[in-house]
Amino acid sequence: MKQIVWVLSVIIIASTIPSIYAEDLDLFTDSDVYSDGQPLFVYGKALSNENLILRLFAPDGTIVIFDQIIVDSEGSFNHVLLTWPDASTKIPYGTYTVEAISTTQNGLSKTVDIKFTSTSELVEVPVERRVTTSVFAPEIAAVDQPFRVFAQVTSDGLLVGGDPNELLGTSHVHTPTDQVVSLSQSFATLHEGLYYIDYTPRQKGTYVFHMVAFSKGTISHGSAATSVLSQDISGVAEQIVKLNSILDETSGELDRLKSEIEGFGSTLESASKDIDSSVTSISSSVNNIEEASIQLNSLFFPIVASIGIIVALQIAIFARRR
Repeated sequence: MKQIVWVLSVIIIASTIPSIYAEDLDLFTDSDVYSDGQPLFVYGKALSNENLILRLFAPDGTIVIFDQIIVDSEGSFNHVLLTWPDASTKIPYGTYTVEAISTTQNGLSKTVDIKFTSTSELVEVPVERRVTTSVFAPEIAAVDQPFRVFAQVTSDGLLVGGDPNELLGTSHVHTPTDQVVSLSQSFATLHEGLYYIDYTPRQKGTYVFHMVAFSKGTISHGSAATSVLSQDISGVAEQIVKLNSILDETSGELDRLKSEIEGFGSTLESASKDIDSSVTSISSSVNNIEEASIQLNSLFFPIVASIGIIVALQIAIFARRR
């Protein structure tokens, strides 16, 4: 009897060992490319009667759909995860990831990348993830003055969320002295997919910010340059404002000088008119003098002639008396 119990125990243990220790999980989809209105059919193999978690990830890493199924007794499963809707901002065209997670095999998981496009015709469409990194930095900055640099990470047009110090962990800046300074652990999140750092330059020159994003096995690069001066645009602007105020004052002085010159010109013009009037008066006086001289001459000559006659008569009378 004891031998029978022992044999049965060995058989039971032997039958349970594969289900406990074997890792068996395969995941497939019925197509690599899907379009609007088509069902997403997933199938594969796993341990019999185990629970599987099925998830569909969007290009930005967010979960589009979450489902749980039970594997049949033969270790097979098949399931329509969703029917693709019309493309929208929530489910745009791009590369999606289907994931199956075993609940009994220490979290064993398998993934398959698929493409959601406007057409699923028999055209070879590469199932690839397009990660793009854009960098925004000011063109000009000043020494010892902090400024902000932004990095935007997208996957197939969707913003990629997560810990920026992991997503952008290998980013760095090239300084004017050709040193490479790591920006790891310096990022903060402004918005999912939009991150920034506050950087303070210590010397003049050109700084090149090289942002490196790594998302789901895909790497992307982006860079931007900032020229650092001894002072920033605001300082130059203040000097320009002061110069403008000085120029305004100078312009006012010139306007006043111009008005004074115009007044002096009017005075000169008035004096010139007075001189012309005086010259006219003098000319008139000279004409009057000439006329008077003519009249005087007309009176003077008869008188002189009369005097001459009288003198001649007196001389004649005086001669006769002798």
